[in-house]
Amino acid sequence: MAILEPSSVLRRSPLNRRHLQSHGLFKKIGENLLVEYYGNEDRTFEEYKQAQFLAICDLCTLPRIGFKGAGALAWLKSQNITLPELPNTAVQQNNAGLAAKLSEQEVLILSDIFALNQDVNNLSTKADIEHQDCDQKTYVLPRGDSHCWLAVTGMKAAEMFSKICAVDLRAHKFSAGSVAQTSVAKTNAVVIRNDLGSIPCFYILSDISGTEFLWDCLLDAMAEYKGYPVGINALHRLITEK
Repeated sequence: MAILEPSSVLRRSPLNRRHLQSHGLFKKIGENLLVEYYGNEDRTFEEYKQAQFLAICDLCTLPRIGFKGAGALAWLKSQNITLPELPNTAVQQNNAGLAAKLSEQEVLILSDIFALNQDVNNLSTKADIEHQDCDQKTYVLPRGDSHCWLAVTGMKAAEMFSKICAVDLRAHKFSAGSVAQTSVAKTNAVVIRNDLGSIPCFYILSDISGTEFLWDCLLDAMAEYKGYPVGINALHRLITEK
C-alpha cells in the first residue's frame, strides 16, 4: 500500500504533527488526507471497538462552510438545502451532509464523513458567482479556515464532557440533531450531536488557532476512561457495521 504524506496535499490539519508523532497512517478522503489509523493495520478493529466506548477523531480537513445574513436561509433553501426549523438544531441532508442552524441568520454546512457529497464545494462556487450582488444579503463564512472540526464518539462521551462542558450532553437532554454554542475546556465551541449508527457522536467546531489546546484538553478529560485518538476508518465502520 502506498504511503500518503500530508505534505502531498494543499490542506493539512493543525494536528498534523501530533498525528505523525503518534504514527498515524493517512487516507485520502475526497481531496484531503485524514488519519486512517494509528500504528499498523492490526489496530483497525481495536480502534473500531474503542470508538464505541470513547474516542476522538480529527476531521479538520473535511469540507465545511457557513452562511450568514438576512437572506442566508432563503438562499440556501433555493439551493435545495434542507434547513432545521429552529435555531440550535441540525438536520441531515439526503446525501448525509449536515446543516446546522446557529441563529435565524446563520447556518453551518458540514460534509458527510466519507466526503462523498459536494454540497460545500457547490455552495461555495455558487456563492462566488451570485453573491457579488449585495442585494442577496448573504455572506460566506469560510469555516474550513476559521474552525477546527473534531469528533468525539462513544457511550462514555457525554459522561466525559460533564467534566469540561457546562451543557448536559446526555441523550435525554441533548438528543440527535441538538446544537449547543457553549464552552468546552474554556474554549468557545459549537457542539453538534450527530450519532454514527447507534453510537453517540459529538462534532466540536472551535477556533482553529486553538486546535492543539482543545485536542490536548479532550485527551486529558478522556484519560480517566482510557479514551484515545482513532482514525477515520473507525468512524466509517460505526456507520457501515451494525
